[in-house]
This record gives sequence, C-alpha cells and structure tokens, in this order.
Amino acid sequence: MAKFLFGLITGVVLCVAGVFLLFFALARSFRESAPAVAQNSVLQLQLSGGIPERPPVEFPFGAFADRPATTVASVWMMLRKAAVDARIKAVVLEPESLGVGWGKLEEFRADLERFKKSGKPLFAFLKTPGSREYYLASAADRIYLGPSDWVNLKGLGVELMYFKNTLDKIGVGVQVEHDGKYKDFGDMFTRTSMSPETREVMTSVVDDLYGHLVGQIAQARKKTPDAVTALIDRGPFLANDSLQDGLIDQLRYEDQMFSDLRQKVDSGELHKLSTGAYQKVPADSLGLEGRRHIAMLVGDGDITRGSADDDGASDQGIQATGFIKLLRRIGRDSSVDGVVVRIDSPGGDAVASDEIWREMNLLSKKKPMVISMSDYAASGGYYMAMTGDPIVAYPGTLTGSIGVVFVKPDVHGLMDKLGIGEDTIARGRFAEIDSLDHPLTPVELAKLKEGIDANYQDFVAKVAQARRRPFDQIEPLAQGRVWLGDQAKTNGLVDELGGIDRALELVKQKARIPASENVTIVMYPARRSILDVLFGHAQESAVESRLRRLVRGWPPESWTHGGLLRIMPYMVTAQ
Repeated sequence: MAKFLFGLITGVVLCVAGVFLLFFALARSFRESAPAVAQNSVLQLQLSGGIPERPPVEFPFGAFADRPATTVASVWMMLRKAAVDARIKAVVLEPESLGVGWGKLEEFRADLERFKKSGKPLFAFLKTPGSREYYLASAADRIYLGPSDWVNLKGLGVELMYFKNTLDKIGVGVQVEHDGKYKDFGDMFTRTSMSPETREVMTSVVDDLYGHLVGQIAQARKKTPDAVTALIDRGPFLANDSLQDGLIDQLRYEDQMFSDLRQKVDSGELHKLSTGAYQKVPADSLGLEGRRHIAMLVGDGDITRGSADDDGASDQGIQATGFIKLLRRIGRDSSVDGVVVRIDSPGGDAVASDEIWREMNLLSKKKPMVISMSDYAASGGYYMAMTGDPIVAYPGTLTGSIGVVFVKPDVHGLMDKLGIGEDTIARGRFAEIDSLDHPLTPVELAKLKEGIDANYQDFVAKVAQARRRPFDQIEPLAQGRVWLGDQAKTNGLVDELGGIDRALELVKQKARIPASENVTIVMYPARRSILDVLFGHAQESAVESRLRRLVRGWPPESWTHGGLLRIMPYMVTAQ
C-alpha cells in the first residue's frame, strides 16, 4: 500500500510540474518579441566558450539555464545587421575564454572586417586574452585592456595524450587496423608518443596556423612578421608591457572605454545592447532578406547512424537517419532555391557517412549546392561532402583524413585481474571476431583487413570522382593525412578559401540569383522551442547534451557504435 501511495503521489507531482512547465513555456513564448533597439546603441558582441554551428536545446530551468544561444550563423547575421542598422553606432567586441577552432575564428574575424567597411567604430575590450581572443581583437580599430590585466599571448602548441602504459597496467590491449599511414586514430592506445607520421602532420599544422596568426597580427598592428614573432617569444605580457609593445592601444577600465567610444561617435549618450537581445531583431526589418530562399543545413558533430524516429532535431552530432530526413525535406521544398551545407565534423561511422553521402548526391541533382566547411570537415565529414559541388574551407579548417580505421580492445588481462571468467559456445568461423576476451587471430585479422581495404578504396574512389581527378592522384593525398584548408586548396581537395559569405556568393551564382540581391536564409534544423524539449522525443537528450558540452571533444560518440570508422585521429585546439 505504501508503495502504491508513493507512486501515486510521485505521479501527481510530475503531472503538476509538467503542467507548470507547459504554462511557463507558453507564457514565455508569447512574451518573446523583437526587442526595441534604442537610437545611439552599441552592440556588445560577447563571445565566449564553444560557439556551435547550430543552437543547442534551450533548457532554461535550474542548473541547465542558458542565455539565448549564440551560433556561428547568428554572429554572422548580427554583424550584417549592425552594419546597416542606423540605430547601431558602434560594436564593442568582448571575447573571453573562447573554445572554438581556427576555422570559426577566421569566420568571425572576416565578419568583423566586413563590419568595419560600414565606417562604424569597432572597439575591443579584452579580459586576459589568449591567442584566440587576441587574434579576433586584432581586427578592431582600438584594443583595450584593464590596467591590472595581462595578455596571455605566447604562441601555439599541440599536446597529444597516449594511454598505452596505463592500459598495460590494467591488462587491456587494443588492436588497431587502418588503411593510410597517417590514419593514427588508435595510436593513443598502442603508442607512448607521436609516430614520425603524426609528428610530420602536427608540425605542418602548427607551423601553418602559427604563421597565419603572426601574419594577421603583423598586418593589423603594423609590424613586421619577424617583430611579432620576437614579441610572442617574450609573452605572456603584463598590461604595461603589452601597451609599450604595441599590442594594446589603451589601458582602461570598461566604463572608461565606453567613455572614449562616446567621444569617438559624438552623438550623445550611448545605450548598450546585448548579444542575446540583438539576435532577436529580425533581419527582414532591416531589408536584409529577399524573396529567394537559401537553405543552410548544418551538420555538427561526429557521425552516427541514429534511430528510426530521429527527425534531425537532435543535437547529438550528425545522426544519419535524421540528417537524411532533412536533406529530403529540403529537396521537396519548392521554395528553396539553393543549399549551403555547413559541415563541422571529424567524421564517425563509415556506413552512416556513406548513407549521408548518397542522399547529399541526390539533393545535389535537385538543388544548387555548395559545401561550407567549419573547424572540421575530416574523414567522414569530408566523405559526405563528395558531391562534386564547390567546397569552401577556411585556411585553418582541418579536413582530409581520407582513411578507415577499426579499433578492437582486448580486456582478457583485466578480467583475469578482477577474477572474471568467460566461457563461450560459438558456431561459425568468425562468430567471436568481436569478442573482447581475446585478440584477433591471424585469420580474423585477415578477414577484417579485407573490409578495411575495400572501404578505403571506395573512399578514395569517391573523392577522385567528386574532385574529377584520377585515383592515382588522390591516393597519395589520402593515406589518412589531415590537411589544413589552405593546404587542401593547394592539393585540390577543396575549391576555395572563405566562409559563409563566399559560400552564399557561389550558391547564388549556381542558382542564377544576382549577386546584389538579398536572400532569405532558412536554417536546418530549425531552432527548437521549449515545448519541443518538454514533450518531444528528444527531451532526455537535452540534459545529456548539456553534460556532453562540458566535456566536448574526445571521445566521440561514434566510438561506442563499433564497426569501421571514418574519423579524424585527434582534435586540435589552439591555446
């Protein structure tokens, strides 16, 4: 009886809570409207943390509460709006603790440079900036820093972790099979340090990114690259040193910076406008939308197969089932005049990426299409882009990684240490090929290698076909090697260097839309409301995704799905 009463009370409480949340959500949705933007406003462009390509589920309750999510596309649109909005007199850039890759940084910096063409002031106020934050701020007219702060500009580096010794201690072995000498995805389990191939690629990546960082700072601060290199070798910098060395224009507190900006604008009292508020100002109210529609389909995260009921709204990476539904929906929509597929993915499941590739090619036959690469479009992320359509990447995009890998752990030693025994009865020559109780036999290994080789050959062949080059020219560029975007451009793996603006220019050309004509951007998947979170099938994933964002990066979700993987071997983070 007690259990029955407890269950009844729990059910009633949950129902009441659900009704309360429903009314709260409805009231909130009715209250939300475009904010009133005062004359003489200053947009405070506050960028922090990992800025995604697509908005996460908004879950404004308790520990999971968020301010409105800022995405790459929303930053791009906000700066476009601010450039033409007569009420916006200036932009103040405030980057802090950014957790984005170099591709997104290059997008934001290009957006800032485009805004400056409006003639409106762009100031930057920094709080203990690292390389990312200072790189963005170098685009500003004036850079400010607090008098007691410091500039943590000291160069770039890559650190890779290796777990072989740890696994040996606990009795776990890992077998890794791959095609491509650079496909070093499993080295973290089987080695204690970088292989010569990994060191070659990582040296190339760091040198290229560092050269770009130095070059951009040198150009912005009117110094020679050698002078900037010498400066960075002396970093980090105390506030006074950063001022004397010409990295910072003024040492001021934030209120003093706004006073300087008010004098610069010379139009009276300035009103601060937050990033979250200005996102809600519709683009069509400023004449930035047109009658023609361009779909921007975002694929963000590692690639998995997904469940049958996935509708593409989940933020658990790129799930093939749901992503394919979005591709088909765009293909059926007669109002869509062209498509930009925006990819930010290190790859993942080989079968899932192949299924997406097929549907991408089908859509390409129906709609003008352009591929826009973000921080990552590698391995399966590169594979899905092989439609033969133009590919636009940033100089710092990590792409390529054309290869296949299979990772199999052997926990027999750990089971022995824990006193766990296993006894099996099997029928079929390869029935135990997936068993974790023993390593692969030579016969099992040979069987597995057949699949890896076939998968790799198929990958290279699809790249060769899409890039309109012979197989023998593509294969040396494959081998699992990661390329930066500018290196990929040199090698013919991408077509152009640029970001969202260039992708839109190209898709408008393909759709025969005049370059000067504004178009309406329709985002896929669309932003989800709180009602979708509370009553849709993805309610649980909203909580899970929030926890995942706390530890975003490795290990990718696709590890847990087994099978052959087309996945980038590592994540590169610029400090």
